[in-house]
Amino acid sequence: MIRPILIHPDPRLKKVCAPVPDISDDLRKLADDMLETMYDAPGIGLAAPQIGVMDRVIVMDCVKEDGEAPQPMVMFNPEVILNSDDTNVYEEGCLSIPDQFAEVTRPKEVKVRWLDRDGNLQEQDFDGLWATCVQHEIDHLNGKLFIDYLGPMKRQMITRKSMKLKKERARS
Repeated sequence: MIRPILIHPDPRLKKVCAPVPDISDDLRKLADDMLETMYDAPGIGLAAPQIGVMDRVIVMDCVKEDGEAPQPMVMFNPEVILNSDDTNVYEEGCLSIPDQFAEVTRPKEVKVRWLDRDGNLQEQDFDGLWATCVQHEIDHLNGKLFIDYLGPMKRQMITRKSMKLKKERARS
């Protein structure tokens, strides 16, 4: 089921999410809905708070080439346990801040630990776009948006544009 995506500014996007105590059928259904919502948007990542659910759940799929098989990932309670000193700069966007993009510097490589759909502990190294995406989505679980990495002028400008879009969508 495709769920509505919250648009910034929304107070829920600035809250820290609670860890999930165990993996239930309801959480697996939530993850399926999140993947469907993300692909429909279309996006490469989505965090539970973006659809108003305050649990530590993210989904992502950074495969963008036509003809390449999708690689959907579901992570419960993800955490970065190691990051590189080397950094990458990517132009980031966000489904909760539509049509706005800015360059963000993040660690180039990260090691992430999470629970999978079956409750098994997983660890994996990510680099490039995958590393940027997983860090961006984990930030959402901590109440942080990509615009929080920007200077105050740029952040205010993007927030104003987002508020205008939110009002336009509310009217239609």
